[in-house]
Amino acid sequence: MQDLKSLDPHIGKLPLNQVHSGTLQKFIDARRKEGAKSGTVNRSLAVARRILRLCAELWRDEYGMTWLETAPMIPDVDWKDSRDPAPVTWAEQGRLFQELPEHLKDMAEFAVHTGCRESEICALKWEWEVSLPDKGFGFILPASVTKNGCDRLVVLNATARAVVNRQRGKHEHQVFTFSSRPVASIFNNAWRKGRKKAGLTHVRGHDLRHTFGRRLRAAGVNEETRAELLGHKRGSVTTHYSAAEVAELVKAVELIAEKRGPDSDGVAVVKFRFGHKMPTVEKRKAAE
Repeated sequence: MQDLKSLDPHIGKLPLNQVHSGTLQKFIDARRKEGAKSGTVNRSLAVARRILRLCAELWRDEYGMTWLETAPMIPDVDWKDSRDPAPVTWAEQGRLFQELPEHLKDMAEFAVHTGCRESEICALKWEWEVSLPDKGFGFILPASVTKNGCDRLVVLNATARAVVNRQRGKHEHQVFTFSSRPVASIFNNAWRKGRKKAGLTHVRGHDLRHTFGRRLRAAGVNEETRAELLGHKRGSVTTHYSAAEVAELVKAVELIAEKRGPDSDGVAVVKFRFGHKMPTVEKRKAAE
């Protein structure tokens, strides 16, 4: 919704067939002048791209014609301003979550245990819930809310299941709400205030997803399974997974349901330091 609001002043009055990379350039220039990062701008462009694709492929008028003949190509921008991921340690996670309102804490905890994106979590609906082996459950996200436009199976470990169970009975349709209303954004002013109080101003919302991926890797989960769990692979979930494969995914996420051992955050990170010809290796440990 926020992406649409930011796009509206620049293309809101244009006919659909006049929305393309050329007319979007004013929006891009304005956002860059405001200090927005290329990744933030690209998320808005992805929304525009998605709407135009639906206009060309799915939405039709009373005569059965699509609203657009073809969807225009809208390339992403790259201002070389991306920064390295900053996955959090268990200790940092504890400090951060302690400073968040309860509803945001639950959503952030769900993110760090599922790898779901903010938009997927905010959109999560009870009707997408499915039963999994051994009395487990998860969600099948429809293509309309996933980044790659494909259905995605989200399996839950014990911690994520507990988060979801705390939401039951609060809303008829939405899993995560605040004051009986859907939550539009996790990483809002309350998130930023909590992050500041925790002394973690460098941590972005997407770093929770990076944390999920890093913990899977540290737990020995293979690359293919990590890709499945992060929703990087394409395919129909209704035909792709066997019961055994689903069980394997559940087993993988259970490995990171809780901190395992005093050095479970001790992952070697290779960093290139100014003045060094060879990379130095720094081991990051959780503060106890």
